[in-house]
Amino acid sequence: MIAADWLPLAWAGIIAFAVFGYVVLDGFDLGIGILFPAFAVGDERDQAMNAIAPVWDGNETWLVLGGGGLFAAFPLAYAIIMPAMYPPIIAMLLGLVFRGVAFEFRWRDPRHRAFWDAAFTGGSVMAALCQGIILGALLQGVAVSGRAYSGGWLDWLTPFSLLTGASVLAGYALLGATWLIAKTEGGTQQHAYRLARGCGVATVAAVALVSAWTPFLERDYYHSWFAWPGIIFTAQVPLLVAILSYAFWRALARRAQVAPFMLALGVFFLSYVGLAISMYPFIIPPTISIWDAAAPPESQGFMLVGAIIMMPVILGYTGWAYWVFRGKVAQGYH
Repeated sequence: MIAADWLPLAWAGIIAFAVFGYVVLDGFDLGIGILFPAFAVGDERDQAMNAIAPVWDGNETWLVLGGGGLFAAFPLAYAIIMPAMYPPIIAMLLGLVFRGVAFEFRWRDPRHRAFWDAAFTGGSVMAALCQGIILGALLQGVAVSGRAYSGGWLDWLTPFSLLTGASVLAGYALLGATWLIAKTEGGTQQHAYRLARGCGVATVAAVALVSAWTPFLERDYYHSWFAWPGIIFTAQVPLLVAILSYAFWRALARRAQVAPFMLALGVFFLSYVGLAISMYPFIIPPTISIWDAAAPPESQGFMLVGAIIMMPVILGYTGWAYWVFRGKVAQGYH
């Protein structure tokens, strides 16, 4: 296989890994922000904040890696996606900025803590909602003429993209609740158990709705899911989601502490696999494939050397940070 064939696949895999890493790691701390108003002012909110305080900013490394990788390895895709999604992308970035500022100032400005709590929640909701909308807008297809975006300013705003936005909100809230189950104790943990039940129902319902709608967005999606003999393999994805969902409810019922979070991650992973089944080989459905959007092989090969060096470094310091701050959050710590 020549470099022009396998390098785009390698970079697509790297970017997909980075995006999933971001969804997993930043998803639960965005989820805590989404659920923040449900926690009592005082110790519950302080524990929720402290559960993500050591790691929240490092989690966003993966968003930078995913966006930077798209710009460098697939410049055509970057040039089309950005103008197609400017409003939700800008809103997402503003939400992340507000959330980060609120996180820092909440401790340093106690007189206005209620304002910073609201900013923390608002930024988290805005970022999560816009990420889901961007996903839905990309999945439903982007209008392309030649090598440029040819759609309108609001093409991203459709019932399907709003559904995927709400789905990501529910999913992140589920990750946040299950993370707090694993990291807290006492009243905060019991509250997180109750929230996880509602978020679990919402997430499973959202996954089912999006999964039922997606194959009918494009003929290629329908073929990818239901053509014979591929359906033998694709049918295992919803089956595994159902099995993990049942195991999730059983884990909550027996008051498991780590299993709910891991099972929720499993549902996210299977949803990600389903997304890959639908979109492959397109990076911008329904016209721009991975190979169409790829940078020259020389550029991708040069960057791949750097990625091979830096990816283990990023994984290493991320894993070390989580290892250092393992265990439960102490009550009353600020």
